[in-house]
Amino acid sequence: MILTAATTDLFAFDEARLDELATSHPGPFFAYDLAAARERFDRLRAALPARVRLAYAVKSNPGLPLLEAFAGRGAWFDCASAGEVSAALAAGGTGAGMVFAGPAKTERDLQAALFAGARVQVDGIEDIARLHALHTGETPLAVNVRVNPAGGVSEVASIIGGVGPSAFGVDEEVLEAFVTEAARFERVEIRGLQVFSASNELDAGRLLANHRTALRIGRRLQELLGRELDLVDLGGGLGIRYALTEPNLDVRAVGAGLGRILGENDWFTGELLLEPGRWLSGPTGVYAARVVRTKVSRGERFVMLEGGINHLLRPLLTGQSFPTLAVRPGEGVVDGERATTTLAGPLCTSLDRVGTGDLPVDLRPGDVVMFGQTGAYAYTQAMSHFLSHALPEQHWVC
Repeated sequence: MILTAATTDLFAFDEARLDELATSHPGPFFAYDLAAARERFDRLRAALPARVRLAYAVKSNPGLPLLEAFAGRGAWFDCASAGEVSAALAAGGTGAGMVFAGPAKTERDLQAALFAGARVQVDGIEDIARLHALHTGETPLAVNVRVNPAGGVSEVASIIGGVGPSAFGVDEEVLEAFVTEAARFERVEIRGLQVFSASNELDAGRLLANHRTALRIGRRLQELLGRELDLVDLGGGLGIRYALTEPNLDVRAVGAGLGRILGENDWFTGELLLEPGRWLSGPTGVYAARVVRTKVSRGERFVMLEGGINHLLRPLLTGQSFPTLAVRPGEGVVDGERATTTLAGPLCTSLDRVGTGDLPVDLRPGDVVMFGQTGAYAYTQAMSHFLSHALPEQHWVC
């Protein structure tokens, strides 16, 4: 793949900077463009109605420089562990702009969320009961309830939400019984809703259909509670493309659609919350690994790299490759005849495949394969300690 106007959005840096990075850093590394992160946040913020808050999903990339870049722009933070709470606070985030989620929250997690002042998203009556025991304030602790929709959800891949049986949330069918039971715990008060029903969605229409489902559930929850909701958390799901054949998500269409949804639901006077992670962080990063050797086995072309699923696990989990190109240090992006290539890592398992790429046939040891869109669900999602290889470096470019 050669960088053109059609492909530059798949890689965080231009050809000259990619060559500079490949030349100056000998080992496997990630590099992130913080200016691109700030630009993406500003672009998304400008596309959305004023009543929509943005909570960056820390799980997508918890790097401190990235969190600081978003905190400096007034971002909220979506956290899912005590460690993520600490990271968000260290970056300048505050509990007043933080939500805390997870299907199996430990005592330490809940204590961290309470200490920070975060809005906890409860997944069951057990969360309510433990918060009731931990909360010592004079006024009831406001929480959101996560609801697992019974239907009306459109999604491409069920990674974090969807319909059907789920480890997450309270099933919509038993919401009334849940509200009744939760009312017994007077030190905890349900004031909001979370519905997270899609991941990496590229179609604005499908996202908005799911958001309408969330508002439908919100209206019923408000009626069951007999008090107004102050927050409806629509979750994440804003997608990025990993291939030229995929479209870019139209965030202006998402913003316009959310404006219409708010207009259609005048019963709701609170704020909406979006939890973008991948959309904000994914396009800011590249991963680079040098070619160790190449081979052809029974007609299949392989390129063996210094790094594999110990650095990039996503292709194995999802079956979808990151976009790739090759750089010859000091010469730039490698051009010429290309062929479909299986990219394998150094681990002693046939599972160590980091996708395929349309790469030059004359790659040689020392060339560098660059993976685009790796600013999210890459460095911290990988099997980092498997076989005790060194961790890849991380470089933050202002």
